[in-house]
Amino acid sequence: MSLLPKTGVKPNSFDYETCAVVAPTGFREYDARWLFGNDLNYLGVQALGLGLGTYIHERGVAPRVVVGHDFRAYSINIKNALMLGLMQAGCEVLDIGLALSPIAYFAQFDLDAPCVAMVTASHNENGWTGVKMGCQAPLTFGPEEIGRLKEIVLGGDGIERPGGSVRMIEGVQQRYMDDISSKVHIKRPLKVICACGNGTAGAFAPQTLRAMGVEVIEMDCDLDNTFPKYNPNPEDHHMLSEMAKVVKSTGADLALGFDGDGDRCGVVDDKGDEIFADKIGLMLARDLSEQYQDATFVVDVKSTGLYATDAVLKKNGATTVYWKTGHSYIKRKTAELNALAGFEKSGHFFFNAPLGRGYDDGLVAASWILAMLDRNPSQTLSDLKNALPVAYTSLTMSPHCADELKYEVLERIVKAYEDLGKAGGSILGRKIRDVITVNGARVHLEDGSWVLVRASSNKPELVVVVESLRSEDDMRDLFRKEVKPRLETYPEIGSYNQEI
Repeated sequence: MSLLPKTGVKPNSFDYETCAVVAPTGFREYDARWLFGNDLNYLGVQALGLGLGTYIHERGVAPRVVVGHDFRAYSINIKNALMLGLMQAGCEVLDIGLALSPIAYFAQFDLDAPCVAMVTASHNENGWTGVKMGCQAPLTFGPEEIGRLKEIVLGGDGIERPGGSVRMIEGVQQRYMDDISSKVHIKRPLKVICACGNGTAGAFAPQTLRAMGVEVIEMDCDLDNTFPKYNPNPEDHHMLSEMAKVVKSTGADLALGFDGDGDRCGVVDDKGDEIFADKIGLMLARDLSEQYQDATFVVDVKSTGLYATDAVLKKNGATTVYWKTGHSYIKRKTAELNALAGFEKSGHFFFNAPLGRGYDDGLVAASWILAMLDRNPSQTLSDLKNALPVAYTSLTMSPHCADELKYEVLERIVKAYEDLGKAGGSILGRKIRDVITVNGARVHLEDGSWVLVRASSNKPELVVVVESLRSEDDMRDLFRKEVKPRLETYPEIGSYNQEI
C-alpha cells in the first residue's frame, strides 16, 4: 500500500485498492474538491490527511485539528480516511461529527483548536467531495497554502509522527446555535421560510431561527442526501424559484435559503423576488453604517457597482473595497482591513466583531438580515430593496471550461479586454472606462455598467456576470451581444449552466 499518488489508476483494479489516487486538479485556489471515485480514492484522502498534518507541523502551529463532515452518503467515510492520515501525521483530531462548515469554524474558537478540516463539497452536486482547511482561525487556506499542500501530497512528502489521536466531541452544534441566537432578539412579528434543499443545514437552521424569535416555515429541511428536489445552492435559480413559490403561497415576510454546508445564505423577499447577495450586502451595509460610522466593507468583483456610488454609504463615511472572488480571499481581506463586514455575491457573508468572528456563516448572515428588518418595523424587505438605486444585474452564468485549460483561456480573454480598453475601444456604444484585473477581467463602461469574466475556483467553468444601469434589456444585450459572442470564439469554452 502506498500513499504516494499514482496517475492512470482505474477503479475496480488492484492498483486502485493499493495506491493513492489524488487528481492534481482537485487542489483549487482556496479549498480542495474532487469527483470521488475516478479523481480521488480513500487512500488518496488518507494521503491528503497525512499531507495536511505535515503542513500543519511545518507551519509551527499546534497540531490540534477540528474535523467535521456534511450530509452526503460518502462523507463520513471520507472523513474517517482523512482523520487516519491526520493521526499518522501526529495530529490531535477533534471529531465534531455531522456539521456545517461554520460549525467547524466556530469549534476552532470553542475548543481552542487552531486548525480545521471540514469534509464538504458545499453546493456541488452529488459525486463531489472536498475539504475546507485552515490553520489560523478564522482564515482558511488560500493559493499559497493550497499550493504547498499540493506539493506535499503529490510528492509523497508526508511525514509520519507519533502521538496522533482522535476524540469525539459532543455539544459543539448546540453551543454554536445558542451563540448565534443569543445575539439577536426579534421583537417584530416575522414569518420566515427556511429552505435547506434537504442538505445539512436542515438539521440546524430551523431551530436557530426560531430561537431568534421568528415564526419558521420549514421547506425541504428533512435531511436526504439524494437531494430529491434540487441541489442545495441558494445561488441557483431553481432553488430560488421554489423559495419564491412558498413565499407567495404562505404570505411569508421572506425566505432564507442555505447551501449544502451552511456557509451561504440566499434571500427571497416578501413579493417572491430573489435578491442577489451583493444587493442584500448593500442593504446590510446601509443599515450597519448607520450604527458604525466610517465602517469599511469588502465586496468581491462579481458584486454590484452601487457600493462605490451609494449616497447612504457616503453619508455615513463608509468605505468599500472590491477584491477577488472566493470565500478565502474575501475572508482574508476582511480580516486584514479589520472591515466590519465582507460580502460575496455567491452568498458568503463575513462579519467581524462585534457582529461575528470573521468566518462565512449563512445563519449569522440570516440573523443580521432579520435584525435589519427588526430595526425598520414599518418597512418590508422589498421596501428596503426598492430604496436602493436601480441596477440590473445578471445571474451568475458558468460556461464549461476544463480545469486544466480555464486559466490559460482566461489569460487570453483578459488580454483581449485590456487591449480593447487601451485602444480606446467601446462595448455596445459605450467607451471602456477601465479594466480591473484583480480577478479575471471586470470591464467598466462609461455609464457605470460592467461585464465580468473570471475562472471558477472550484469547478471546471468560467464565470460570467453583467450589470447594466440602463435597463434589464440592456443587461441581457451585454451578455448576448458582447460576452457570449466573444467567448464563442474560444473553442475550449462549452455550454452554459444557464443563460439570460
